[in-house]
Amino acid sequence: MTFSTLLQSLPTGTADTTAKAIVQIEETIGKLAEMPKEELFAFLVEKCINIGLKILAAIIIYTVGAWLIRRIKKIIGTVLEKRKIEHSLSTFILSFTSISLTVLLIVITIQTLGVDTSSFVALLAGSGLAVGMALSGTLQNFSGGIMILIFKPFKVGDYIEAQGYEGTVESIEITATVLKTPDNRTITLPNGALSSGTINNYSTASVRRCDWSVNIPYGSDLERAKELIAGILKENKSVLDTPAAPFIALSTLGNGSITITVRAWVKNEDYWSLYYYFNETIYRELPKNGFDFPVPRMNVNLLKEEE
Repeated sequence: MTFSTLLQSLPTGTADTTAKAIVQIEETIGKLAEMPKEELFAFLVEKCINIGLKILAAIIIYTVGAWLIRRIKKIIGTVLEKRKIEHSLSTFILSFTSISLTVLLIVITIQTLGVDTSSFVALLAGSGLAVGMALSGTLQNFSGGIMILIFKPFKVGDYIEAQGYEGTVESIEITATVLKTPDNRTITLPNGALSSGTINNYSTASVRRCDWSVNIPYGSDLERAKELIAGILKENKSVLDTPAAPFIALSTLGNGSITITVRAWVKNEDYWSLYYYFNETIYRELPKNGFDFPVPRMNVNLLKEEE
């Protein structure tokens, strides 16, 4: 196959570029062939020295650059460790830093050799854009995971409510957070929506407040009912006097009954035991002490048709 046949088989743009390169090579070979031996020898020596210096400079730049990258990684790792950044986030930051700096170092090294890197950089940028568009949802979850790991609205072991689910945080990953529900279900929440939504963290403080609403009929002895409720709370040792003593007060005058609001502070781990204890005890003790639970009533009047 001749050069002309080979060039005709290539695409138009590629054929033109190849033809120009071949012409330049032919012109260079022609000039070298016409040079005297002494001048040719001096030219080759000069070119070899230039190429050698470029290779030496590239080796020095790459060696120093690799050493600087290791130092930078070590410094960043020390800073992240002192700030007690989440291990998964620390690993990602170090890996991302290492890859980014290494790619930059390779581009600089190749450029030092005299190779045009504009096409290489354009290819990297185009590839990054294509990957970013294809993985836009994943990148959103990824950035959300970074925000969660940095600002820490919750941590592993916290009991949270978010995105319509609640449970104990079992793990915080880069793209998702895993919850374990009280009935032992595993819920995986994407970090993108989680980081931008409302998060109710029940484990932030060491104490929580229990709230109840107790309905009794009109005409009941309010003070006696309040004393009975106070006695029930006092019998339970998990009820705390700080940050505030138990609160008991008439809050609502409703249709057919009045509502007593009851509030008591308790440690996080005792919240549900106190909550259910009070419900069961109040259900037993109120009737024993003459308090009936109001039952909704409806009066139905039937009209007799006239004959």
